[in-house]
Amino acid sequence: MEPKSLEIHPAALAELRFALEWYFQRSRLAAEKFAQEVDRVIALASHSPSRWPLAEHGTRKLVFRRFPFALIYRETATSVQVLAIAHGHRRPGYWKSRL
Repeated sequence: MEPKSLEIHPAALAELRFALEWYFQRSRLAAEKFAQEVDRVIALASHSPSRWPLAEHGTRKLVFRRFPFALIYRETATSVQVLAIAHGHRRPGYWKSRL
């Protein structure tokens, strides 16, 4: 099955950059592992977007394995829209204004 195209909300991209910088300041290796995990979850979401259960407003959440983050996304007919790369211990649901 062909993966769907990916659309990343600008605020989700900013969250990714912030998290990468945070990890990089502490450990280059940790930042590299975080980037690999982001790549992994995005690939999973774009190849099998309906694999994870539906949540509010047609969104889905894919939890990272090694880091306290989740990919919040929704599927459209042609793409996967990444709404947030959300830290698991901060402000739940803050990204809902991006819908």
